[in-house]
Amino acid sequence: MKTLSNSAKPMVLAARPPGGDDGDTNVVIETKTRTKRPPLYKVLLLNDDYTPMEFVVHVLERFFGMNHAQAFEIMLTVHKKGLAVVGVFSHEIAETKVGQVMDFARRHQHPLQCTMEKE
Repeated sequence: MKTLSNSAKPMVLAARPPGGDDGDTNVVIETKTRTKRPPLYKVLLLNDDYTPMEFVVHVLERFFGMNHAQAFEIMLTVHKKGLAVVGVFSHEIAETKVGQVMDFARRHQHPLQCTMEKE
């Protein structure tokens, strides 16, 4: 590392030009943009008195990638509490999942309801 000798004087930069004239001052402001995470949406299954429990388990396995034990537990929660969150997704994915479940239930003539709400 190089050190300054006694004869070398450090350079001092003045904040203002000599003579007190403020004139043009160039200020560089760095702005950092932060991207916000998109909002997430909860996908909910609602209980009804007609859709068979086995069908709900099948829907959870097929559309939400749950294993049989997980799907069975969620199905029981829907049955006992009236609804359950089955996943949290971006808006587009949540919307797609709701559509898939609703179409599948209608094709099989079940009144199963699936909705989404902002988290």
